[in-house]
Amino acid sequence: MRNRTCSFLLFLLFSLLVMTFSLKVEAQKCKPSGKSKGKKPPKGQCNQQNDSDCCKEGKYYDVYKCSPKVSAKTKAVLTINGFGKGDGEHGKYHSNDKLIVALSSGWFNKMKRCFKNITIHGNGKSVNAMVVDECDSTMGCDKEHDYQPPCPNYIVDASKAVWKALGVPKRTGVKWISTGLMLDQ
Repeated sequence: MRNRTCSFLLFLLFSLLVMTFSLKVEAQKCKPSGKSKGKKPPKGQCNQQNDSDCCKEGKYYDVYKCSPKVSAKTKAVLTINGFGKGDGEHGKYHSNDKLIVALSSGWFNKMKRCFKNITIHGNGKSVNAMVVDECDSTMGCDKEHDYQPPCPNYIVDASKAVWKALGVPKRTGVKWISTGLMLDQ
């Protein structure tokens, strides 16, 4: 009987330690800050360039104010974005031949990373690119966002020049996992 009591107490203590550690790890993760309900875009109003998605009426999309913590091993999804006339946000346009990106809202950090460089590692190569825009993770499904859903919180929306510099083959489509991401502080 005594062995069972000791075993039970050890099990209880171990379980408590695991739960405490799990909660600590969970607290460090970036979780959705809410949901946004999709609206049907007016006919011809959703920008589907680069295989972008259109909002679906009634579908709920996660929104984020944060992005995952950045380290040399931070994983990000690299997507293709156009930055030229008709593509740019806030009336600012850039050549798609330049090494430029838009970052998810948490990484963009309320414009604090605007015009700073990031280093993207992948495909055995690295490239430095300038942050020029935000891929909005907090809002979407409206005219301002081309009737596209909110961006996930782990996106690096890059110019075609970035993809070319990394040697990403076209057969991968428009989304590709970067093996590492470093943001200037």
